[in-house]
Amino acid sequence: MSELVAKSLWAKVESQKTAIPAMYGAFDFAVVPERFADQPGDVTQLGEGTAKQREAILSNRERVDLIRAYSMMGDLVADAYAALMRQYGFRALVEMLVQACDHGIESVAEAPPELAAFIADMERRPDWVDMELVEEGARLDRNSAANFGPFIIRGAFIATFMNKYSALPMAITNTLSSETAGRRVKETATFFSTSVLPGALERFGPGFKAAAMVRLMHSMVRANVLRRPEDWDQRVYGFPIPQVDQMPAGLIPIFLLSYKMLAQGRTEFTREERARVELARYRCFLLGLPEELLADTPQGIVELMSTRAATLRQDYDDSTCGELLRATMAADLRANDGAGETVHAFFERAMAKLFFLRNFMGNDRAKAASIGVKVGTRDLVVAGAAGIFVASRMGLYALASRLPGLRGVADRRLVSKLEKQLASYGKAHFTTDAAQYRPQPSQGAMAA
Repeated sequence: MSELVAKSLWAKVESQKTAIPAMYGAFDFAVVPERFADQPGDVTQLGEGTAKQREAILSNRERVDLIRAYSMMGDLVADAYAALMRQYGFRALVEMLVQACDHGIESVAEAPPELAAFIADMERRPDWVDMELVEEGARLDRNSAANFGPFIIRGAFIATFMNKYSALPMAITNTLSSETAGRRVKETATFFSTSVLPGALERFGPGFKAAAMVRLMHSMVRANVLRRPEDWDQRVYGFPIPQVDQMPAGLIPIFLLSYKMLAQGRTEFTREERARVELARYRCFLLGLPEELLADTPQGIVELMSTRAATLRQDYDDSTCGELLRATMAADLRANDGAGETVHAFFERAMAKLFFLRNFMGNDRAKAASIGVKVGTRDLVVAGAAGIFVASRMGLYALASRLPGLRGVADRRLVSKLEKQLASYGKAHFTTDAAQYRPQPSQGAMAA
């Protein structure tokens, strides 16, 4: 990154203050928050025993500066639209966005220019995107989404709040109850399941609209958090839901793929791997991630994700992280009390516990129990049985997808399964608590 490019990027960061004063007018972009850790010896999300790896990562100041800049960057077009809440109200903004996604911006009567800019930003097709590859990636990912996704979505959701610096926005915006946590889990599952349906990410596809709603939700959270300085100390937590915090949810699968490839000495994606990568990259693009964070090589993907982890300070606060964790584990994700839903919930909860134990507790059951997640022998046995069942089913679908006579049949079955899952999740609202966004009376109205 040249000095000129670095200055241009930071100018973009600081432009938020003047472009959207309703949200960022009081935000001090010159402050380096406690959250951002780029000094030797800092404890970060990169984990223990990584001192040499972290030293090498930090030596590349261009990447560190890139992550630093995007740790202070929101979503300019979605934030500008969300900033209209005082003028239009919460419900009107959602309704206009849905109308624009379903029928085009021209169908929205007297559409505010901020909405037009938001939709135009999403309609823009980057030069690198190959929609045939994206569709192929979606087809390849349908097996995992339909058969594995429902069992691990709760466990994967936990990853978003195991660090107090990135978890606090969720706590502030009322995700500490099991009911609200359950709704957020279902919304997350809904978005990713929707995105792999045929044609979902095309302009009028359901994945396009879901991405727009997720972006608006994130912007609403930013607006809400920044209105509550008593809860949000920017000198500690920095910028609420910055762009770099969008990376794990969208890029973890291809990061793990890339990490494994590099360990094997491979540096080029196969055709199928490239399809999965392009699906993830374009999905993230629609979610508003800057293209500078969407590397297209195994090395680039690993380097960017590792730099993000190496500069995000790690700290677990039980009053925030622990409460979110326990609320999510306690959430009832069943659509109804039917026998099928109850059996699935029994196996799913055990798999979520095992996922948490392996990925966050180093298989230390006592440590997991100390923060409220008790993993018993029965949980391990149940999770193991569920894992065998899921792996077997996925293997059969993978085999069928390679047989000319069965490929189409298998794919139609997977699409049907995904559609049934989406119906069971219910209608996703992709919003935070609407009560937080009631329009405030003007000074004149208050005086009257």
